[in-house]
Amino acid sequence: MSDEWATVIEAVRDRVEPDVAEREAMQTAIGTLTDRVKDAIADLPVDAEVQLAGSTARDTWLAGDRDIDIFVAFSPDIARDELESYGLTVGHAVLPDGREEFAEHPYVVGEHDGFAVDIVPCYAVEDATAIQSAVDRTPFHTAYIRDRITPELASDIRVCKQFLTGIGIYGSDLHTQGFSGYLTELLVVEYGGFRPLVEAAADWHPPVELDPESHGTVSFDDSLTVIDPTDPERNVAAVLSAENLARFQHYARDLLSVPRVELFAYPEPEPLTESAVRAGFTSRGTTPIAIMFETPAIVDDQLWPQLERSRSGVADELDRRGFSVFRSAAFVSEPEESETSALLFELSAAELPALERHAGPPVHVREHAESFYEAYVDDEETVGPFVDGDRYVVERPREFASAAAFLTSDALFDVGLGAHVETMLDSEYEVLVGEAVGSLAAEFGAQLAQYLSPTPRNETGLSE
Repeated sequence: MSDEWATVIEAVRDRVEPDVAEREAMQTAIGTLTDRVKDAIADLPVDAEVQLAGSTARDTWLAGDRDIDIFVAFSPDIARDELESYGLTVGHAVLPDGREEFAEHPYVVGEHDGFAVDIVPCYAVEDATAIQSAVDRTPFHTAYIRDRITPELASDIRVCKQFLTGIGIYGSDLHTQGFSGYLTELLVVEYGGFRPLVEAAADWHPPVELDPESHGTVSFDDSLTVIDPTDPERNVAAVLSAENLARFQHYARDLLSVPRVELFAYPEPEPLTESAVRAGFTSRGTTPIAIMFETPAIVDDQLWPQLERSRSGVADELDRRGFSVFRSAAFVSEPEESETSALLFELSAAELPALERHAGPPVHVREHAESFYEAYVDDEETVGPFVDGDRYVVERPREFASAAAFLTSDALFDVGLGAHVETMLDSEYEVLVGEAVGSLAAEFGAQLAQYLSPTPRNETGLSE
């Protein structure tokens, strides 16, 4: 191990390892919350168990983290509506000022002594293959890692999580599409440390398949497959995108080549001004065009797939119509600033000729060729038909000679849009073209800085 590597990793360890005071505060909060949960359970007509979950339970949490996940495990014999009702009753009793959120079923989140707390109901199933709710797996994940972890591996897991955070790919939400905490823990345990994992990842040739418990029963079509040791029919890395796996490999090689602490902290971009945004696109010789609309009031794991579907659908249609999309992105403003989303498309061509070439069938294909000829021969707006090579060809009026005309027309709604995005667009939206896109800097200056000066880090994963 090089001196440079050891120095960097030790510096990171010092930063991510919780100190004695943090640990004591965490344990005090857990003790108080656990007692409250037990008291709330005692008032129910059914029995339940209290289970600490997440990185706190596995001792892989980072210094500064203030998250506590407490699961309330009920008998598998009770109905789902009873599970939800009892779970919410316990959650509100423990966190009187808490609010309800929804994953596969509702649960209560709130705050206690500066800690963010989740009170989550689940079924106390015998093993992870018998789950009735997705969250039922979590206690098995906790037990699996705790049985195999050592203080040294726990420390390496913290370092790995910080590394993934620094390169923008930590998090299994559908926006980031990165490494979950559990996936990170499994990988560090599987390879026996952070350095062995990084060395292996630098040479991976996707698709990569890992099966910690040698289940060998199911195959997956993913860039990285890590069979869940507690549930052989599940790929723990299913959410991880191919792009983020490639980013991990890039920075694994970078870290091994030149170890430095800068790779363990994400560099927040300086927001661009309106004039800087205009200058940035001008220097590229492209034409930016953007759709701005009110952000749908849905959770992020619903919002980002819908934004991506909408971005992709519009980009494909712009390309099909000849406007040649150079690059595109979706942005969401910070909630405290506004509730606005934007779809940005950078075009190689924003204006096209009034006519478009339309080739018909070869003349020798008599039936289809005659049908094509007759369809256009008396059309006064069409040039032709004429013969080019062995085919009939016409030059007909283009439906939309500018990208803006298309984006402001009803034809936009023929594109595959996310359902909630379509609803917001149907209500009201604004199209900005060229220099007008500079006004996006007021709400999306940081995202535009990342867009105009991209790096291998996951900028899109942090455009929020």
